[in-house]
Amino acid sequence: MWLILAILALGALLAVHLWWRSRFRQEQASAARRLAELREQTERNAIQSNLQRETVFNNMAEGLVLLDEDGHIQLANPAFSSLFGLSQEVRGRSLLEAARLPELAELLKNAHESSHEPSRNNGGDVGHAALELRVPGFTERWLEINASAVSNRSAGNWTVVVFHDVTRLKKAERTRQEFVANVSHELRTPLSLIKGCAETLIDGAKNDPNVAPKFLRTIDRNADRLRLLVEDLLIISELESGRIRLNLQPVPLRPSAEKVISDYASRAKTRQIRLVNEVGVLLAHADPNRVEQVLGNLVDNAIKYGRIGGTVVIGTRESRIDVPRAPNEQRASPTSEPSPQIEVYVRDDGPGLPPQALDRVFERFYRVDKARSREQGGTGLGLAIVKHIVQSHGGKVSVKSDLGHGATFSFTLPLYS
Repeated sequence: MWLILAILALGALLAVHLWWRSRFRQEQASAARRLAELREQTERNAIQSNLQRETVFNNMAEGLVLLDEDGHIQLANPAFSSLFGLSQEVRGRSLLEAARLPELAELLKNAHESSHEPSRNNGGDVGHAALELRVPGFTERWLEINASAVSNRSAGNWTVVVFHDVTRLKKAERTRQEFVANVSHELRTPLSLIKGCAETLIDGAKNDPNVAPKFLRTIDRNADRLRLLVEDLLIISELESGRIRLNLQPVPLRPSAEKVISDYASRAKTRQIRLVNEVGVLLAHADPNRVEQVLGNLVDNAIKYGRIGGTVVIGTRESRIDVPRAPNEQRASPTSEPSPQIEVYVRDDGPGLPPQALDRVFERFYRVDKARSREQGGTGLGLAIVKHIVQSHGGKVSVKSDLGHGATFSFTLPLYS
C-alpha cells in the first residue's frame, strides 16, 4: 500500500516537473519571440528615422555641411552643391577648397574662438559666427552663412555651417529702395511746381490777369499728374497683392479696340497719328474693363512715342501657347495640349527701342528717354500695369523693336471657347 502511494506521489511530482518545464520553455520561446520582434521593430524604427533624417537633410532649401576638427567636409547636402555649382563629390575636401570663399576662414575661426568663451555660451561648448556676402562668379547671389562650432569631450570637435540664399531678399530690398526713390522723384517735381506757383500767386501775381491764369493752369496740370500717379500706384499695389478680382467673361476684342481708338482719337489727332483697328472677330476669356485698360495704356504709349504723322495698329493673332497660369489657377497635366490663346499687339512706326531697353520696359518707372518721357507726361507705371493685368489673366507680355523701325507690344489672353 505504501509502495503504491509512493509511486503515485513520484508520478505526480514528475508530472508537475514536466508541466513546469514545458511552461518554462513556452515562456522562454515567447520571450525570445518578443525580443526578436522588439529588435526587428527597433531596427525598422532606426531605418525609418535614418531615412527621415536623410530626406530632410537632402531636401533642405539651405545648404548644410558638417566639418571635422581638421575642417574637412564629412557631410554636405545637395543644396550646398547647388549653391556653388559643384558637380563633384566634396566629402573629404576643405570647406574653403569646395566653396572658394576666403571669407569662410575668418568665419570658422570666429566660431571656434567663441566656443571657448564661457560668458557667451554657458560653458564654452558651442560657438557661433555669421556673415553675409555676395558670391563671386554668379550674376547675382547673396548668402547669409552661419557657423556653429562644438568643442567638448563627449561630442568631439566639429562644425556645422548653414548657407541661406538671401538673393531674393536682397533684390526685394533693392527694388523697394528704387521704388521709394522713384516715387519720391516723381512726386517732388509736380509738388515743387505747385508750391512755386502758389507762392508766386500769394506774393501778388494773383492780381495780375496776364500771369495768374498761367500759374493756375500749371497748378491744375500738376495736380492731375499727382492724381494719376497715386491712382496708378494704387492699381499696381492691388495687382501685385492679388486683391483685384477679375470679372471673367466672353470679351469681343474688336469692339473693345474700337472703343479705345475712339477714346484716344483726339490725342492721336494732335500728333497727326492714324489709329487702325485690325482686330479679328475673336472672343477672349477676360475682364472687359481690364482689357480696355491694357489696350488704352499701350495705345497711349504708342501715340506718345510714335512718329508724328505715323500709324498705330491694333491687331490680333490666334495661336496655341503654353503660358504661365495665374497664381490661383490650376495648371493642366504636363501631357495636356497647350491652351488656345489670342495674341493682341499694338504696333507703331516710331523710332523704336534700343536692345538694352527691351528687357526693362515693363519695369516700374523705367524710361528709355527720361527727358522725352517727362515732356510727354505719364507716370512711368503704364507698362508695369499692363504686365500685371495680363499675368493675372494667365497671359504674358512681350515687345519687339528695331531702332528706326517702330515697336510692337504684344500680350496674350485665353481664347473663349
